[in-house]
Amino acid sequence: MITKLKDVSTTPLPCKICGGEAALFGVVDFAKHCSEARVRRLPLSGMPVYYRRCLSCEFLFTDAFDDWSEATFKAEIYNDGYIEVDPDYRQVRPTGNARLVHSLFGANKTELRVLDYGGGDGLLSETLRSSGFPEPRTFDPFVADFARPLEEKFDIVTCFETLEHMPDPTAGIAAIVASMKETGLVLFSTLVQPPDFEMLGVNWWYVGPRNGHVSIFSRAALVRAWRSHGYQTASFDDNLHMAFRSLPEFARHLLDQA
Repeated sequence: MITKLKDVSTTPLPCKICGGEAALFGVVDFAKHCSEARVRRLPLSGMPVYYRRCLSCEFLFTDAFDDWSEATFKAEIYNDGYIEVDPDYRQVRPTGNARLVHSLFGANKTELRVLDYGGGDGLLSETLRSSGFPEPRTFDPFVADFARPLEEKFDIVTCFETLEHMPDPTAGIAAIVASMKETGLVLFSTLVQPPDFEMLGVNWWYVGPRNGHVSIFSRAALVRAWRSHGYQTASFDDNLHMAFRSLPEFARHLLDQA
């Protein structure tokens, strides 16, 4: 039996992004995860996780875990069984993302300081280091070696598959922004709701509480979340995005791609 979830209320709550009315939208079992098309489904836990959707910006979220500490998240979600529900977590995703960062910014790599925010075991940073980026760093509150917040400022903050894990995305984005140089850029991924999300509802594969997917953005919610911190956003596709106050010179070539 997992740690008790927050009691659900049928009363609409304020949206975590825009403050609009967020009514109950759907419910799934805690065991639902994002890799069910690739690996086995987990046995049902019997713990219902209720999601809400904002009537204004269409942000989808659950407050079921809002009372959990980082230690509880680590024990119940980011534990030894996590790799089963996210097989690409340890190697495939970080090495692929490192190749992406190198392809986009490698021409200026000796001049750029990079932080991988929510970077897991640090493989992305290690891969960038071996390809010539000077001392890329990793921060991840759930990995002991990288859990200490960094005081320095960075030219690029990468944040792959992290925003959807944030119970408080506004505070999470604020922490990312605090790591940035004024002229820096955030390169991040999170999958926004598809056009047919109204029909799919919480059955959409990306809604997976066992993965810790507690914040599912619409495109409007994503823009609004960053704009509240003074950042513009641009999207390469439904999953890959960037955010910046003003586009830095080292990223000007990306204008034709986003």
